[in-house]
Amino acid sequence: MKKIVSILLALTLCVSCIFAMSACSGESTKGKYKIGICQLVEHVALDAATEGFKQAVIDGLGAENVVFDVQNGQNDANTCATIVNQFVSSNVDLILANATPALQAAAAATGDIPILGTSVTEYGVALGLKDFKGTVGGNISGTSDLAPLDKQAEMIMEWCPDAKTVGLLYCSKEANSQYQVDVVKAALEAKNITATLYPFTDSNDLAQICTTAADKCDAIYVPTDNTVAENTGIIDNICEPKKVPVIAGEEGICSGCGIATLSISYYDLGYTTGKMAVQILKDGADISTMPIAYADKQTPKYNEQNCTALGITPLEGYAAIG
Repeated sequence: MKKIVSILLALTLCVSCIFAMSACSGESTKGKYKIGICQLVEHVALDAATEGFKQAVIDGLGAENVVFDVQNGQNDANTCATIVNQFVSSNVDLILANATPALQAAAAATGDIPILGTSVTEYGVALGLKDFKGTVGGNISGTSDLAPLDKQAEMIMEWCPDAKTVGLLYCSKEANSQYQVDVVKAALEAKNITATLYPFTDSNDLAQICTTAADKCDAIYVPTDNTVAENTGIIDNICEPKKVPVIAGEEGICSGCGIATLSISYYDLGYTTGKMAVQILKDGADISTMPIAYADKQTPKYNEQNCTALGITPLEGYAAIG
């Protein structure tokens, strides 16, 4: 009998220890805000947006009060879907969707958890909204990385005044890239410049399409495109030897393969998104009424190395990319 009692006491102690250990491990997130971050792919612009977001949240909530779960979508929509579904299953308090495919995946995964997008160019296009007027509604809001496309078209003409043909190089899988090149194409054609679309499906056919564009065009424009941003070396290795200048939609791409850009700060964009998260989580702001926020300034910049290689003199009013 004593042996049985001893065994029962030992089992009781073991169970108590297990529960105690479970309680201790749960203390790391208990009472803290849980934020899931799905970033489409690692490149300079998206990395900066994520860091800006995290810093704003920490500044507003305190580092001790928030837990971030940062996941990389590997530039794959299906992977993004898996990630955000995991966030939903773990009942995070808010989801940051960094780039359009991440936003689309998050929107499909939940209609309840607040979703903030960032590095998304046009929310109406990304989410298939008709008559989009600046507020998504429901559980979605965020920030846009859209720089004025008419001014980017003007940049092409300013930097490449002798260009008669411009190739618009972009990934056809990215809805917001299609939107940007369509707008720029119309603006160029209004100035009697031949603008031709050169869509590629992924990094596997980028070199082939880029080579065709460089052979047929006097200049190339690339929008804020995540696949381009991840593969600027391919474009640079093709265009620089052929002396074909590239105008880019954002600074990270320009530093890799372009000569000039009208760029925003993705860190600042992420920071603005983080402040929106604080308003939702701490202040109880209604996300359904929060309009999409835009960068408050764009900075004209140039790539000194590429300008030198192509024998192009930088225009006044442009700052060198540091």
